[in-house]
Amino acid sequence: MTDYAAPRPAAAQAPGLVVVQEWWGLNDHIKDLCNRFAAQGFLVIGVDLYGGRVTKDAGEAMQLMMDLKTPDALEIIGAAVDRLRADPGCNGKVGVVGFCMGGAMSLASACNLAVDAAVPFYGLPRAEYADWTKVRCPIEGHYSERDPHVTKERVSLVRDTLVAAGKSVEFHFYDAEHAFANDTRSEVYDRASAELALSRTTAFLHAHLG
Repeated sequence: MTDYAAPRPAAAQAPGLVVVQEWWGLNDHIKDLCNRFAAQGFLVIGVDLYGGRVTKDAGEAMQLMMDLKTPDALEIIGAAVDRLRADPGCNGKVGVVGFCMGGAMSLASACNLAVDAAVPFYGLPRAEYADWTKVRCPIEGHYSERDPHVTKERVSLVRDTLVAAGKSVEFHFYDAEHAFANDTRSEVYDRASAELALSRTTAFLHAHLG
């Protein structure tokens, strides 16, 4: 098992949180995010969807993402959810937060797994894994207004569909680039947007995971 377990929080029982990687793999950036969430009082597992593979090359990242099958990713995420929920240090509630590819997987998790909250950052799942009628948890999304692929129009359509289906959902848009919360990529990182999005995420997760 190559998942990453962040340092355990001080509380005797804490909400569980699964953090899902970008297309680069379970790299130091994602591990740092895991540690930051743990410092905010969550029991955190960062899942490894690539079996230990990590890259800084966009072409290789694209290939790794294309080779990953969504059902396999959901199985890995679901196993981490189950491990957290069974942990005596968990309060019984588990959320999932994901970035880029992981954002798509966090929304797919909301449709296909028993999770208590989902927070996608700049990602949308494939249509066949996005039956919004099956969502049973609140969702808070964080998206770029300037993303050429996961566009504001596409995201807004998903939001409107969820709202029409009576789901608890709030999507935030930021005047920033795709991957604006990745502080290891100076060409896209936007500190103000990242800090706001992550503070909203922490508050949302604490509100819904207790």
